[in-house]
Amino acid sequence: GAQSEHNIYKPMDLSKIDTKLFIASMLDATKGNTTYKGKVYGVPHVWGTSGLVVNTKKAPMVKDYTDLCLDAVKGKVSYRLKRPTLIGFAFAMGMDPFAAYADKAKYADILAKVEAKLIACKPNVKAYWSGGDALMNLMRSGEAVAAMAWDTGGWKLNKDNPDITFIAPKSGALGWIDTFALPRKTKAEDAAYKWINFVMQPKIAAMITASAGNFTASKGADAFAEESLKKRFQASFPQEAIDNIKWYPPVPAGLEDLEGKVLDRVKAAK
Repeated sequence: GAQSEHNIYKPMDLSKIDTKLFIASMLDATKGNTTYKGKVYGVPHVWGTSGLVVNTKKAPMVKDYTDLCLDAVKGKVSYRLKRPTLIGFAFAMGMDPFAAYADKAKYADILAKVEAKLIACKPNVKAYWSGGDALMNLMRSGEAVAAMAWDTGGWKLNKDNPDITFIAPKSGALGWIDTFALPRKTKAEDAAYKWINFVMQPKIAAMITASAGNFTASKGADAFAEESLKKRFQASFPQEAIDNIKWYPPVPAGLEDLEGKVLDRVKAAK
């Protein structure tokens, strides 16, 4: 990664951070993903997920990624031909693709099983979406009743149609996190720690959510969010769903090529 190649960051001094302000599972995941040679280089700030956007009236049976392949939603689902689809289906099929990142052969074996599943699932797909507007239109029109998509997209649809919302899949939503990090040559380290502790206070973090649209890793900040957004968030993410998020680790070199070939074959399959 960037740190091993260029030495551009400084390790975090966790004793200067009020860790009680953070959602514990997110803090632990970020510490794990940013640890290098035994030192932690990042703590979480803003985050988001992809999972399921479902018309709960027309497709109440869709609870996990592989449920998009059920006969009940044939011809009425949508997802992208991108990495999140491969990863999500793998977890829903009982495999752990992130644990296989370090073993290219094992990862290729997982991808082969997911490829077969996605090819078998093709009759269920109304369209492979590539842009958010296209997906929104498919869900609003009812041409699609369930899809893989981002949480914010599901909540946006929910404003117009309360039957449609974002659901954290049974096998876990897929999460990304923007982190706080210290430049190696920082001259204002104390100010950086004060800033982190300030913006992670629940009321301050809720202001960031109101401005950015994404939630933060601040514990309890959802209670101070705008009322309708708070309700959507809490309905999609009870604590067990937050703790079940599968956080993306750094992607080792060479895996993108494997994934690209799988996705090309899925697209070409009849």
